[in-house]
Amino acid sequence: MDIWSWLWVGWLGAFTVIEGVALARDDRGDTFSEHVWKWFGVGRHDEPRPAVTGTVRLRRFVLVAFCAWLSAHFLSGGLF
Repeated sequence: MDIWSWLWVGWLGAFTVIEGVALARDDRGDTFSEHVWKWFGVGRHDEPRPAVTGTVRLRRFVLVAFCAWLSAHFLSGGLF
């Protein structure tokens, strides 16, 4: 493996440790999913939804567009 492979493995390892600690703590607002929901104005399923403003719509569109591009990028072998 080259240095880039080791760096990506390290990044994934760090994510796994951080997410594992967040899951083990069982507190609200510490997992990656909960941060994504907060950043993009989604909210949790068991809490009142945030007000939908133009900024929230834009953030949600950015999230959906990024996920769509990332899926196409991975599935096409980098064509997109």
